[in-house]
This record gives sequence, C-alpha cells and structure tokens, in this order.
Amino acid sequence: MKISEQTDVEVLQAWRAGSSQAFGIFYDRYGELVYRLSLRILGNPQEAEDLTQEIFILLSRDTNYDSKRGSIAAFLSVLTRSRAIDRIRKTRSQQQHLQKWEQSISSDHDTSNSSLMENASLSERSEKVKAALADLPDKHRQVLEMAYFDGLSQTEIAKALDTPLGTVKSWARNGLIRLRESLKDSLE
Repeated sequence: MKISEQTDVEVLQAWRAGSSQAFGIFYDRYGELVYRLSLRILGNPQEAEDLTQEIFILLSRDTNYDSKRGSIAAFLSVLTRSRAIDRIRKTRSQQQHLQKWEQSISSDHDTSNSSLMENASLSERSEKVKAALADLPDKHRQVLEMAYFDGLSQTEIAKALDTPLGTVKSWARNGLIRLRESLKDSLE
C-alpha cells in the first residue's frame, strides 16, 4: 500500500520514524487546517506561520494524541487553539509588564518639581539602566532598542535584521528577562 493511501495514524507513525515523504503527506492533509485556524485566532500571517511550524514540530516529537479519543483533525484543532491562546496571553502579559516599566520610567522623568536628591536618584537609576543594557548580548540589546527607542514592531525588526520573527521574539523576551533581573533592586 502506498503511504499516501495509509491512515492518518499510519502516516504519523511513518513520519515519526523518519519518513520525509510521510511528513509531506501529513502536512498536505493538515497544514492548511492548522494555518487557517492560527490565522483566525492570532490575526497575523507571520504569527500564524510560526504557530503552524510549532504545532508540526511538537507533533513530530511527542504528543498525547490517542486515535481512540478522536480524529487527528480534531486533535490538531484543539492543540492549535490552545497554543494560539497561550501566545495571546503571553503577549498581553509582556505588554502589561512593559507598560508598567514605561510608566515607571516616564514618572521618573518628570523632574520639574524634583528635589536635588530625586534628581540624583534619577541619574543613578538612569546609569543603572544604561549599564544593564550594555551588559546584554548585542542581539538582545539591538532588538530592545529598536522596539523601545525606534518604536518598531517585532515583525518590522525581523524584516530589518533579516531574522526569523520567532528568533526576534526570543531575543526580546530573553533581553527583558535579563534586564528585569539586573534592575530588580532598582525598580522595587
């Protein structure tokens, strides 16, 4: 029997065993389903492509798929929806954290009524932020500067750097985590 005539479970098993032909067949069957669902939830073609890739990578490694519980299409739909919602939550959380940070910084910049001690404290904090930024790896610092000083979106940064969007997101996330750790004492 040709692999293209096999069941989804058989094709999935062949794919996991290393058959690139099985991957192609599986992707032909379900790639569009995953992409369209991702696009509908996320509303961004680049994000939808990234999520589609993530779903297929996840599926190639290990999943809890049990053919007795339903079709692979239903499983992929639930998995895609769940991952898309996770991405939306993560993005909102990062945006809220950044807004808090920006508010903290902007309130610190209102020096019109500040005392000499407050100005000295602001100057000290500014130096700490500069030092923390300087300690970041070049790519992390570059992505954060492009996002927060130049106002570019992550998609625009990815295009400008000719780097995959997922990589840019990873650099931004890791850079923010390192900044938060470095500035933890200063921002409390």
